[in-house]
Parts: sequence; C-alpha cells; structure tokens
Amino acid sequence: MPVRLTRRVPGQSKQRTTVMLLRAGALALVATFSISHASYGASIEEIKARGYLSVATEDDYNPFEFVDNGKNTGYDNELLALVRKKIGVDVKQQVMPWSGILPGVTTGKYDMALTAVLVTDERKKTFDFASPTCEAVTFYATRKGSPIKTPDDLVGKVVGAETGSAMLADLKLFDEQLKKRHGGNGLKQIVEYQSYPEAYQDLGLGRVDAVANTQISLNSLVKTHPDAFTVGQAIGKPTYIAWAVKKGNTDVLKMVDSALLELRKSGEMYQLQQKWLGASYKDMPQSVN
Repeated sequence: MPVRLTRRVPGQSKQRTTVMLLRAGALALVATFSISHASYGASIEEIKARGYLSVATEDDYNPFEFVDNGKNTGYDNELLALVRKKIGVDVKQQVMPWSGILPGVTTGKYDMALTAVLVTDERKKTFDFASPTCEAVTFYATRKGSPIKTPDDLVGKVVGAETGSAMLADLKLFDEQLKKRHGGNGLKQIVEYQSYPEAYQDLGLGRVDAVANTQISLNSLVKTHPDAFTVGQAIGKPTYIAWAVKKGNTDVLKMVDSALLELRKSGEMYQLQQKWLGASYKDMPQSVN
C-alpha cells in the first residue's frame, strides 16, 4: 500500500505528526505482510472462514480426470470424493483444460491443482506437492501395425505431446538423447497439442507417428481402442504424480496430506489405483518435495 507523506501544516504539533507517521508506517507493514502472506496461498483459517477449498481439475485426461455423460469421473475424482470426507471443509471444484490449471494455482485463483501433475525438478521451483497419488513413466504409443518397435525407431518420426506437460519435457530430452546416439539425427518434429484427445486423433489419422504420454494413460487409450493403438516402450525415467499447491502453501499441503496418507493406510487409495490404473503403488514415498 503506498503511503502519502504530507508536510506538517502550520500549527500542527510535532507529536501529532510523529503519531501520524508511525500509524502510516504500521499500515505499510501490515500491507507488506498481507501481500507476502497472500503470495503463499490461503491459510487454513481463511479456507475455513470462506467454507471451502478451491481446486482445479482437468476435464479430458482419462483415466485420471474426465467427463463421462456429464459426470466428473476417473481416478482423481474418486480420490477427491474420499478426501472431501476427511478434510473438514467443502471442496469447490473447477473442471477445465490442463493449460489453465497450473497458472491458476500460481496466481492464487485456485488453492490446488487437483489433477495428474507429474513431479519434476523444474516444477518444484514453483510448486509444492501433496503426497503422491501414483507412479508414472513416459512411454510412446503408435498406431496398430506401426513399424516403430523400439525407441530408436522414432528417429526421423513426428511425435506429439500435450503442451506444457512434463511428458513434452521428457520427449524433448529423449530427442536430445537420440541425436547423441545417432550422429545428430533425432525426431523429425515434435507437435504440441492443447489436449491429448487431439493428439490421439492425429495419431489415428496418421498425422503423427507416435504420441508421448504416461504409461498409465496410454494403457487406458489402448484399452479403449485396442484395434487402433499400441503402447511402445519407455522414453523417460520413473517419477511420481501428485496434486500441486503454490510453493510455501504449507497449510493446504498438511490438510490434504493428512487425508491422503490415511487413505493409503486404510488401503482405499490402492483399491482406486487398481480400479483405474490397473496397478497399485504401495512403495511410494510419503513426500516428493
């Protein structure tokens, strides 16, 4: 808050001027503290006062979060339903495309990205992560019958991934590795998409040769379209998927972590993993920060 300092008017006591300046300084300190506090996100007290936790969830990322017959479903949505019962406040959920989720958390519009966020060192600079919800490895998928059988077969090929995703970052790193192994020859082109359904559509139409995504998501794709696609091999290293908060927002992190760890202890999280992801990940660390 800017503080306007005016001259002391004639006849105004020195004591009164000092008091005014002290008050102005105090207001400035309060404002500075408020701005600094807001930069870390809402506190537990603020969340309880407004009555809800604000989260953003993707709308088209099967099997984690997607809309089926007008209903939000998938692994994260069912996990959220269990978390709601444990955190003591309501959850106000905004369903939206991936591209707006992390920026919304960064600006404070949402308390948490309740979606399948791949944990990376780069993202740790901006976000803190709740206890992981599953493991993940970046793979590639091709059309059924494709001559691409190994990662090295992707040299000279066009490969798609979702813009802003960690899988896109893995794909770019993999491209550099290909160039080192093949005398400077790597992927022909990396195509970025706003959503994975667009990428899968282009893969089916032959506009791209492969699509990079997590193994879990690609397994779900093949399960839905077994005659159209097949899952290839890993092109990234194992990592974890977790919900994200703005860096320093420890209040929300503790509240959600408490619920997630209870669900791990009861086995309910692993049951949902088996249902939606086809595997259970019982050896995950409690924290990835």
